[in-house]
Amino acid sequence: MNKFLTRHTAFYIVIVLALFFSWLALVVHFAWWPVALAFIGLTVLGIYDLNQTRHAIRRNYPVIGNLRYLFEFIRPEIRQYFIESDKDELPFSRAERSLVYQRAKHDIDKRPFGTQNDVYGNDYEWINHSMVPTHLADTNFRIQVGGENCTQPYAMSVLNISAMSFGALSANAVRALNKGAQIGGFAHDTGEGGISLYHLEHGGDLIWNIGSGYFGCRDAQGNFSEEEFTKRATQPSVKMIELKLSQGAKPGHGGMLPAAKVTPEIARARGIPVGEDCISPAHHSAFSTPVEMMEFIARLRELSGGKPVGFKMCIGHPWEWFAIAKAMLKTGITPDFIVVDGAEGGTGAAPIEFVDHVGTPLREGLRLVHNTLVGVGLRKKIKLGASGKIISAFDMARIMALGADWCNSARGFMFAVGCIQAQVCHTGQCPTGVTTQDPKRQAAIVVGDKSERVAHFHDNTLSALGELLGAAGLTHPGDLRPHHIARRISNLEVRMLSAIFPDMHEGEILEGKFRQTIFRVGWPMAQAESFEPLYSLSEAMSEIDARAA
Repeated sequence: MNKFLTRHTAFYIVIVLALFFSWLALVVHFAWWPVALAFIGLTVLGIYDLNQTRHAIRRNYPVIGNLRYLFEFIRPEIRQYFIESDKDELPFSRAERSLVYQRAKHDIDKRPFGTQNDVYGNDYEWINHSMVPTHLADTNFRIQVGGENCTQPYAMSVLNISAMSFGALSANAVRALNKGAQIGGFAHDTGEGGISLYHLEHGGDLIWNIGSGYFGCRDAQGNFSEEEFTKRATQPSVKMIELKLSQGAKPGHGGMLPAAKVTPEIARARGIPVGEDCISPAHHSAFSTPVEMMEFIARLRELSGGKPVGFKMCIGHPWEWFAIAKAMLKTGITPDFIVVDGAEGGTGAAPIEFVDHVGTPLREGLRLVHNTLVGVGLRKKIKLGASGKIISAFDMARIMALGADWCNSARGFMFAVGCIQAQVCHTGQCPTGVTTQDPKRQAAIVVGDKSERVAHFHDNTLSALGELLGAAGLTHPGDLRPHHIARRISNLEVRMLSAIFPDMHEGEILEGKFRQTIFRVGWPMAQAESFEPLYSLSEAMSEIDARAA
């Protein structure tokens, strides 16, 4: 009740004032009528706010919620003098969020007076255009995921909803995302919180994310259960299985959902008891070595009926990733896909030190994985996804130029559902109902309206990507290469991404050629039988120094 009163306090005050000034006008003096009519008008506005379906802020905060839209309306005229720049806000700028809102609402996403970027500033990036541009009539770009051992390959969009669990997101947010995915024909990653009823309600394609807690496929002791896995993995809506090793928000860190937050709905989705602490261990119990991990992936593929199975990770120690690659070579087992998560990603609350200082950023992590697979001759067998601060078509183009076959976006689709980046996700007080389990707050999300916005954001972003590709003379995102993207290093130097992130030659690692230091040092340290290095980094560096001498 207190939360309800807090959200509606302004509305109640307006009602009381409307009654009070109406009494004054009737009993004391008619001169009070203009004031009374003003508050009566605000009362009518509040009633309308509670019943309209387009704006979650106004449904949750009648009357006072309109101030956001008033400031948004007057902002263009006063921002350059009194309000912060469109580029100042983090983690996503106002300009980035506005781009999502415009595309989600089918508004015009044009900008007068040229770019707001400093084109001579360090790290400014652009895509080089062609004198012979192409025209792409169809921008529904898709790729086929599923190797030779996969009997149910999946033709997926190049832009999909990244992993966000029910529990972190509200039921209505999950509904809107999944229905949007169903409308637009793209995939919805469940996050590690299991497959809830809301993921299945509208029949959108699902990527089932399985973390170390094995939610939805665990026994009473929290161990992996083949029976429970098979029951859910064979559902028609589940198109791919994603084994989560780590995530960009808090790599190498487990988690706990306190008992008070384990509602019957969350317990049902995760396969855990109601009202008990829900533990996500920092590592998996179903395997302990790279070889065992490959064997587990093969088993998941078999149990799912031949659906694509892969894994998601944020790169940490490079030799641990190299150990996984060596296990692929040793066993002959390869995942159908790998999703590389960047340290800049994450939609839930995480310890500050993890958010700011743990994990490899997406560009470096993706490039390492791509080059490793090329170097060991496996890149053509394995598709690569990428997740981490991907909002615009140019964000997609840049990441796909570095090696990704498709992109996942979490916060982009959250903005499409209505998120305003209030950054109170962990409090349960989300003003738009996106990241709360409060039934009154999440009721502000009208699934029918928001699902259309989710689909619009996807379609309009791919349309913009098609325009970029056409300008560059290309016909598909798979044609993008690092030399298509340029970056200003300083006011006197510009480099192609191909110079910053050099290509690996096919089979180069197998030939023992290590042109890049990270491979020269890390590859010999890795072993397929263990995630532990064969020897320490200092020993590896001493050996290299000795050879150089």
